[in-house]
Amino acid sequence: MHLDVLDLRNFYYRTGLGRVAQKAIRDQVTALWPDAAGQTVVGFGFAVPLLRPFLERARRVIALMPGQQGVMPWPSGLPNVSVLCEERHWPVETGRADRLILLHALDTSENPAALLQECWRVLGPGGRALVIVPNRAGLWARRDVTPFGFGRPYTMGQLEARMRAEGFVPERHASALYIPPSRRRFWLRSAGLWEDMGRRVSSVWSGGVLMLEVSKLVHAPLRPGRAEPVRRPLKVLEGMPAPSAKPV
Repeated sequence: MHLDVLDLRNFYYRTGLGRVAQKAIRDQVTALWPDAAGQTVVGFGFAVPLLRPFLERARRVIALMPGQQGVMPWPSGLPNVSVLCEERHWPVETGRADRLILLHALDTSENPAALLQECWRVLGPGGRALVIVPNRAGLWARRDVTPFGFGRPYTMGQLEARMRAEGFVPERHASALYIPPSRRRFWLRSAGLWEDMGRRVSSVWSGGVLMLEVSKLVHAPLRPGRAEPVRRPLKVLEGMPAPSAKPV
């Protein structure tokens, strides 16, 4: 079940914990994708907190929001790029996206397979998608004080298996949100320190969200009418006279 767009907006833009979460995840996104000059960047779900760094240099930025969630105009003070759409039917041409970000999308989708099929359709050759979901082993998935406490959490193994099943190839993974999901001032002020420490010891310290970068698996096309050489041709007609064109 998708969350309401007003609840998501209020969390990310009007609470200290939401702004900390926005920065922690966005820093990891820009570390994975430092440059998107001349590319088409698409976000689905509620990915707008992560799309702002791409507005200046990307060829085009599109923020898709599912109908079950609702839509809000974005970005503030600039021409709107957000679009309300159906989860399984995006107003994006096939193969158009160079970069695709899913946030509050796969984990809240009512039909994950259909959603990922649409992701596969719009992602272009050589494009990359970044899927962000709550970590089943993290603290953020266990509390409903944030949007990550709703929906379906994953382990990295489950997420990779899901993406492979829908025709994607896992490339890189990362984590974020190593601070506890608390609104206490101490945790909010020390968020940067916790994120730095968490990335260094991520193998033993679970972040609140998992981030998996995938590419599109495209099978080589089959050649029509492939010739098969005959190694030992039959010679049963040898010795017979050639057919005559004269009437009998």
